[in-house]
Amino acid sequence: MHSQDVQVLDALQRWAAEGHGAALVTVVRTWGSAPRPPGAWMALRDDGLVQGSVSGGCIEDDLVLRMRAGEFTGTPVLQRYGVTQDEAARFGLPCGGTLALLIEPAPDAASLRALSERLREGRLMRRTVDVATGAVTLDDACRGDALQWDGQRLTTVHGPRWRLLIIGAGQIARYLAPMAIALDHAVSVCDPREAYATEWDVAGAPLLPGMPDDVVVAFQPDPRTAIVALTHDPKLDDMALLEALKSPAFYVGALGSRVNNAARRERLRQHFDLSDEEVARLHGPAGLHIGSHTPPEIALSILAEVTAVKNGVDASRPRPASGPADDAAGEAGGAMWRSPGCVAGG
Repeated sequence: MHSQDVQVLDALQRWAAEGHGAALVTVVRTWGSAPRPPGAWMALRDDGLVQGSVSGGCIEDDLVLRMRAGEFTGTPVLQRYGVTQDEAARFGLPCGGTLALLIEPAPDAASLRALSERLREGRLMRRTVDVATGAVTLDDACRGDALQWDGQRLTTVHGPRWRLLIIGAGQIARYLAPMAIALDHAVSVCDPREAYATEWDVAGAPLLPGMPDDVVVAFQPDPRTAIVALTHDPKLDDMALLEALKSPAFYVGALGSRVNNAARRERLRQHFDLSDEEVARLHGPAGLHIGSHTPPEIALSILAEVTAVKNGVDASRPRPASGPADDAAGEAGGAMWRSPGCVAGG
């Protein structure tokens, strides 16, 4: 679950405990360019305080004014912004964008509390709102579930944070981990090498003890998990990849040049009994090709590819012709490959 969603849930419960009225605003649909995607949440307190967002700011300002005026009461209401070009310009919606919002006055505190509890248990949940009555139901969701809106009922999906497991606690990991944390990934690191593990001190990215293959298995990768091997030591990277490529992880990548990754794929086929389909899941060299050379640039390229794959974007494009400079850049990291499919499962 995105940290912004957690903040919205916590704010609504805190405000209710303090005796404030509040509304929950959800982006239902967008047309054209819109600042926030369907499913984005915002909490709006009766005195105008805001948590979360549904646009770049102008729509929030209008909602605050209307909330202070006491307009939002009773059952949920559907509100559209940017229907005309003038309105789009007025509310800061680019390219004539339009968005529809569902505004729930006084959302049920018990259902919000139940949703928070289930999310803390690591469950993936569906929240369905009946527009006519305001009634809310919560159900366990499947990994492939998405937002649904039929004009009468809105179903949003909320679940555990995306996770990133980094194999190798070297310099690239020191940049990749905080970047991924900033994008709301739960980050963990594995490195059995004492020289690296002893010095690992990145806040919010715990070091997991054990060998990479055992750590990957214990990590229980799911379709919200990415795994990146960065040690440059085949004995360690290959161990992690052996288990990662058999898992449901949506992204599995490895650092190294195209030559090294070709050799790695052959090893995985010949000596580790992985199928061609499993080996083909490997993103190697890991990262989008952005000409990266320094550790922070390499980390940026890797996280960019992880983000593209997570969002279902095909980031493929022709790489430069092979040559010494290209192989050097590939050694540093920088490639592009596929997008994942959804995997159902609770």
